[in-house]
Amino acid sequence: MSIRVLLCEYPQRSIALVTPSNALIFRNNPPGHDPVTNDSHTSFQSLPRRSSTDSTGPSRCMVEFLDLASANLSDFRTLSPLPVHGTLGLITINNDIFISVVTNCHKVAVVRPGETVERIQGVEFYCLNSSDYDHVFSDGLDPYSTENQDYGQNLNHRESLLEHPCTELKKMLGNGSFYYSTDFDLTNRLQDRSGETSAFDIDNLDESFLWNSYMISPLVKFRSRLVEHERRALDNSRILTSAIRGFVLTITIPSSSAPLRTTRTGLPSTLTLISRLSCRRAGTRFNSRGIDDDGNVANSVESETIYWSPSAEPSDPTTNERPASVCFSYAQIRGSVPVFWEQAAGLIPGQQKITITRSAEGTQPAFDKHFGELEQAYGAVHIINLLSETKPGEAELTNLYRYATRHCPLNQPGEEGGQGRELLRETEYDFHAETKGPNGYEAAMMIRRLIEHSADGFAYYLSEDIEDPADDSLGKAHRRTVVLLQQEGVFRTNCLDCLDRTNLIQTIISQMAVESFLSHRGVSAASDFWMRHSTLWADNGDALSRIYAGTGALKSSFTRHGKMSLAGAIADARKSATRLYINNFTDKARQNTIDMLLGRLVGQAPVHLFDPINDYVMAELAKRSAEYQSSETINIWCGSFNLNGQTTGIDQDLSSWLCPDVGPSQQQPEIVAVGFQEIVELSPQQIMNSDPTRKQAWERAVKKTLNKHARSAGSDHYVLLRSGQLVGAALCIFVKASVLRKIKNVEGSVKKTGMSGMAGNKGAVAIRMDYANTHISFVTAHLAAGFSNYEERNRDYATIHHGLRFQRNRGIDNHDTVIWMGDFNYRIGLGREKVIDLIKMGDLETLYENDQLNLQMVAGLTFPYYSESRITFSPTYKYDLGTDNFDSSEKARIPAWTDRILRKGTNLRQINYNTAPLRFSDHRPVYATFQCTVSIIDEDLRESLSREIYERRRIGLGNPGLNSGSDDSSDDDLIDYDPIEPGLPPASSDRRKWWLDNGQPARSTISPPQPGFVPNPNRPSNPFTPTDEPDWVTVPRAQASQNKINTTFAPPPPNPRPSTNGTRILPPPFNPATQSIQALTRNLSQSSIKSHSPSNTDRRRSTSTTNSSSKKAPPPVARKPVHLTSTPSPNASPIIPRSSQPPPQPPRPTAGVNTGFPPPPRRATTAASTRKDNSTPPPPPSQPRRPKAAPTRGLEDDDESEKPGLPPRRPTDLLAGDGEELGLSGWVALKPN
Repeated sequence: MSIRVLLCEYPQRSIALVTPSNALIFRNNPPGHDPVTNDSHTSFQSLPRRSSTDSTGPSRCMVEFLDLASANLSDFRTLSPLPVHGTLGLITINNDIFISVVTNCHKVAVVRPGETVERIQGVEFYCLNSSDYDHVFSDGLDPYSTENQDYGQNLNHRESLLEHPCTELKKMLGNGSFYYSTDFDLTNRLQDRSGETSAFDIDNLDESFLWNSYMISPLVKFRSRLVEHERRALDNSRILTSAIRGFVLTITIPSSSAPLRTTRTGLPSTLTLISRLSCRRAGTRFNSRGIDDDGNVANSVESETIYWSPSAEPSDPTTNERPASVCFSYAQIRGSVPVFWEQAAGLIPGQQKITITRSAEGTQPAFDKHFGELEQAYGAVHIINLLSETKPGEAELTNLYRYATRHCPLNQPGEEGGQGRELLRETEYDFHAETKGPNGYEAAMMIRRLIEHSADGFAYYLSEDIEDPADDSLGKAHRRTVVLLQQEGVFRTNCLDCLDRTNLIQTIISQMAVESFLSHRGVSAASDFWMRHSTLWADNGDALSRIYAGTGALKSSFTRHGKMSLAGAIADARKSATRLYINNFTDKARQNTIDMLLGRLVGQAPVHLFDPINDYVMAELAKRSAEYQSSETINIWCGSFNLNGQTTGIDQDLSSWLCPDVGPSQQQPEIVAVGFQEIVELSPQQIMNSDPTRKQAWERAVKKTLNKHARSAGSDHYVLLRSGQLVGAALCIFVKASVLRKIKNVEGSVKKTGMSGMAGNKGAVAIRMDYANTHISFVTAHLAAGFSNYEERNRDYATIHHGLRFQRNRGIDNHDTVIWMGDFNYRIGLGREKVIDLIKMGDLETLYENDQLNLQMVAGLTFPYYSESRITFSPTYKYDLGTDNFDSSEKARIPAWTDRILRKGTNLRQINYNTAPLRFSDHRPVYATFQCTVSIIDEDLRESLSREIYERRRIGLGNPGLNSGSDDSSDDDLIDYDPIEPGLPPASSDRRKWWLDNGQPARSTISPPQPGFVPNPNRPSNPFTPTDEPDWVTVPRAQASQNKINTTFAPPPPNPRPSTNGTRILPPPFNPATQSIQALTRNLSQSSIKSHSPSNTDRRRSTSTTNSSSKKAPPPVARKPVHLTSTPSPNASPIIPRSSQPPPQPPRPTAGVNTGFPPPPRRATTAASTRKDNSTPPPPPSQPRRPKAAPTRGLEDDDESEKPGLPPRRPTDLLAGDGEELGLSGWVALKPN
């Protein structure tokens, strides 16, 4: 699908990737560039923009995914005249954000029909926040138009003033070593991918092999936040691209040369090789060696051989199911020696010195981590070490490698003679010594006999595409994938560089696996087929060598033709000389480019990408889940049968087990899960081989029985959904054809526990699925045998529980419903005769009280949180074949319930639990029926609801789009801020403030608890400061009639600065007839001044009310107040204590003029500093004189010899400069007691 690249430069630079149906739009949003407005009409956004290199925060941009019909692209113009093929993501270089797109590609592989792989041959980087790198623009040029279009016109060529910072990245990404696919997940091997060939789940990408992980991860996170219909639309647009590095190629095999002949169809088969180079410890030859502390090794490559062929097998006559195709896959890995070592590049071939940089003990933790991850991903690991035993440096590496292998936890002997773990094997094969003879490299074929035992045990992956008959309601056939076999181990090959010797040996291993697959099907391949196979691997070796060493692989002539020629030897010498130059002079620059691509340079920050509207939609959908979510009850039948390697029962009637006589509601269940153990005889020859032939025969027998009863009941027929096998253990899941559309994400996994994890005679097979929106997992297991080995059985359970993993590293517990079935081998802890007597008496309770599984579960030592229904049947083991008699052989085994079914899940209800009378094995089969409540989400209703929420949110925000054209929009306005507590306003942004209501200051609605209460002015201004002060206080008023000790107060003058509604009232004018300057001076000498209380309130208070202000008083003005020299005030404003009225004082002699404090100086301030006082206080009585012997709170003795104190917190005297004029010179501030 072609994609256009469009650009909009105003109001904010934006780049759009546009498909015929959708648009993905990026908008630059540098940190610290959010618009903040105040009362002025100027916002920060109207100021000049900062340079992109000035920012120190992480680069970020906003993204929006729109339907093309709703996107306004009128302001956009074409940035690239040619269509692109997807984006590799975003990268930040020098604080500039670049969008990487694929501009040229070539199809190189078709793995299976509908799964294509493209090789990247050209990329381009477009800068999002700067126009400095826009070299070519196209105005009015439509790439899709074929009329009147001249690509030589309307192009604005500008000389590049700056070197493009992505030049080296463009060269590396376009050198032909990168591949991508928009059809399927290219980062995972076939076994780890979904069975649906058309499914491309970008969430399941393996980041170990995803080379654009650093660039694409912001877009992947953005995709995960989209609603379902938008996520599906984004996937269908093919905009997001996942790229691997390595080698991919498909060779078509004509039907005449194909080993699996398909004369009926005549279609060709394909042979594909995919090599994925890990990016965890990526680098060039001498810059990346050995292992790191995270367990990652250099030049780590996973190579997968895939053979696909149309199937020639006939249809099943009972169900008309026809095998459509068969697919084989085999994976192996290579990697540097997993110890800490370095090697310096030198100009003399073969003289580059190897240096061990860490001791053996210091290497062990990283070594264990490396192989622990390999065991988790692949199973058992067989090491093939090709290093020389005679070269000192390679021999030293081999000794350290051998030491770490023997001390690895995967290769530990058991305690007290018990079985240990042998998940790690090692084969040391000196390649140069073995191939030095006359046979040359042909002698390397001798390695087959050293590894064939492990090769048989590891098996391979095999699947078939089954074409079901057409359904009348659908009108078309349904094709599904059935997994027949899984690979259960891996070979890890290494030499020094893991290039030349390694590639030759891996070619041999791949050939062994294909031969094993063909032999199981009774066919063989011709020499023409093997020649194509060798050519594929030779091309693979050259490609990987060019990436790591700079040239093609050595010895590729032998790999390609099977013999070494003179021309091949000369070519190898030329390649060696070229490697010397590249390794010494160009590798450092290549390493820097690799680190830049992977985001590992110092100071390189990822791009922060967000879409707040979709985040809001997802949160709202979660709150309203009850509107689109419902439930449904389905029936599940589960059964387990240890076949003891018998095949006689295949032709017997299995109805008593598969279709028992249960209630009508339990008949014809939607899901049938059948677990087998010992499906083949567990002989030493069989325990390492997983031949699927026996399993397939039992699958046909089970399906035949199920469909026979389904037809008689007039129900839908059953189809095999998926099966899995681990040597003797097998699990088959059958479902009704009518419920196939409700099932998705079917996956399988196996876990070995036999012979210390190397053999599959013991272990588990698991299959999981999503039925509607409920995750269901089925596990069949065969645990360790032996009467007293219950602790080993507990360990087997723990190994399976923790080690068995599905895709996305999902474990067994990551499911809503889990059902275990199998031969768990737990015994009854009583003597044989006692057990048989209790069975005859029907005393099953006593037997169950001594059952090992029951006791271990009660003790919490195994199967925690699992439940088992009450057992009402006799022990299922061990019987004489064909009879109901317990074991009468020499071993005389004690009867036991070895075959069990356990469950876990709150949505699961067990209905039946019983056994069936099938006697051809020494075990009796067991079965259980369940009712399972599954969750169903109405996707259509959910999508409709999400669209409704999305549009409502968009309209509520005034339709703020990335291309809305508003030059003062803020990204913060799109974010939905919720209150942190109910009743509180939401958090503010730069443009939305909770204290503003429609542009007006918010008004308080708090009222006093009782009349007369006011806020306490003594409380700290910071509400979080600890204090004992109450929130509200009452302030008593001084009345003229109050006189507790028969003294009277002179009535205070009116407040010199009362105010009403913010209007300032000036003091009364000076009256020369009644007052004079001398009188004012004399009164000042007789007045007492009360010290100010330590608070931030105004120091002037009236006698009738106490006013407080939350604002600090402005600093005093130094100039002389005018009214003090012209109009002395007759007013005074004594301060009344908060909790009581002032005590009475003897009257002070005055000069006949009733004066108080002088009025405050008139300050040149605004109305913001005036006091609000809505009432005028009544005049108080004349000022009394206090006796010295009875000082009162807040007042000092004040006779003629005392000097009045001035209020604190005033940096200057209010009467500064006027002291001599008023006769106050020499006064000092009075300090309170």
